[in-house]
Amino acid sequence: MNVKLNLLTALCLAMGPTAAWAAMPEVETRRNGQIFQSASDVAGNQTVLNAEPAEAPIELAQNYDFDVYIDQYGREIIVDAFTGEVVEIRSPAPGSRQYERRPSRPREFNGQVYDFSDPREVDRYRRDRGRARNAPDNGYSDPYANRSYDEAPRYDDRNVYPEAPNYGRAPIERAPLDAPDPRDSMAAIPDEDTGFSSGSGNASGTPTLPKDSAAVMPRGVSEDVTRFQVLLDRVGASPGVIDGHTGDNVNKAIRAYREITGQTLRTYDKEWIEAELERTGGPAFKEYTITAEDAAGPYVASIPADYAHKAQLDALSYTSVVEMLAERFHMDEKYLTALNPDANFNRPGTIIRVVNVGKPMKAAVTRIVADKSAKQLRAYNEDGQLVAAYPATIGSSDTPSPTGTHTVARIALNPEYTYNPKINFKQGNNDKVLTIPPGPNGPVGSVWIALSKPTYGIHGTPDPSKIGKTASHGCIRLTNWDAEELAKRVKPGVTVTFAE
Repeated sequence: MNVKLNLLTALCLAMGPTAAWAAMPEVETRRNGQIFQSASDVAGNQTVLNAEPAEAPIELAQNYDFDVYIDQYGREIIVDAFTGEVVEIRSPAPGSRQYERRPSRPREFNGQVYDFSDPREVDRYRRDRGRARNAPDNGYSDPYANRSYDEAPRYDDRNVYPEAPNYGRAPIERAPLDAPDPRDSMAAIPDEDTGFSSGSGNASGTPTLPKDSAAVMPRGVSEDVTRFQVLLDRVGASPGVIDGHTGDNVNKAIRAYREITGQTLRTYDKEWIEAELERTGGPAFKEYTITAEDAAGPYVASIPADYAHKAQLDALSYTSVVEMLAERFHMDEKYLTALNPDANFNRPGTIIRVVNVGKPMKAAVTRIVADKSAKQLRAYNEDGQLVAAYPATIGSSDTPSPTGTHTVARIALNPEYTYNPKINFKQGNNDKVLTIPPGPNGPVGSVWIALSKPTYGIHGTPDPSKIGKTASHGCIRLTNWDAEELAKRVKPGVTVTFAE
């Protein structure tokens, strides 16, 4: 705060300057918080300080300009406007607002003390922290970390480096790139005649069907991975959503592939993968034409999170053509749109590129094992042979899944879901029984396989990309397409064992 004070002495209005000077035989002096009076000898310009404190200070208004500042402690700092000197520091008035200092920040790091009131110390602290962060964490202590030498260090081993050391700045060797593999869809080569990428359109701007070389994939996506994901899906070793990424679900499926087929999946051998794809159903990708039924739905605008709001809908249908087609072809939604960046999914007749999954497996399942640690459901036939493996979400720490062995009690496709907070979990603020309508976006997806243990079962999910990566409320959660396939392969009485 800066306040200008311009005070005119009342004495100067009543008498001349000489009389005013004579009226000031004594002036007050502050020293160590006490006020003393001093006699002023005008002629000799001498000042004699009285030893006794003044009983009643004499305050005379003077014709001066002052700047008044309020510091962080609430004190008034009075400064001479002409000289810039501090004239007086006044304590805060009783009852006035007190300004508390903020607690000081840590000022010690790695044995060093830093004064944060000095900006240079703050910079030194940041530099030291940065060096400590970037230092290799191998237990080695840098003897030259403290560079505050009194004199320059001396070294006797001057032949350590026969040539100037290179600290990670090796010269860049430039070479032309190899020609892209025609099967690699990560890049497209413009046609020499039109300048357009193959499959992206022609010179007139008319869009054409995207081909292998026209797809622009998200970072980290590989069509080679997609190809063996499709192969895994066809033999019953489900990788979950097909998205062109490797991960835990894919690795589990590769191990199951070996147990199901008796051979190792040669992911590194493209020719072998292509041959296996041809043997099991053809290429990994195919074209699909969107029909009028696909575009018609029915669809809902969105799915509410609250169960009370879900209960007010007629059905928990798909929200878009993309979501519906992604589940039909076992694909991740983002991957489907990335394969067809210019496609209008809402227009019948649009030709899109999808993965070529196999037909649902039909071999009967007589025993199921829900492996909690592996997050996988394995299905066996009557001979004890593994015939299917699905990634699964099995319970959580808050709502664990059952233990021991149980049986399949009943099977329901596209079921309603009854929410009862007294015997199930509690969702939000809902404390009443609710009937949730059927649909693939319902709490149990499109399938409910009830177990002999009440309230537990095997079911689908509205979020297939999260299978094996999140928790459930104690049940076994699969993708909708895996749950639908399993539902047609089991019957009441099939045993379900929960393995730790």
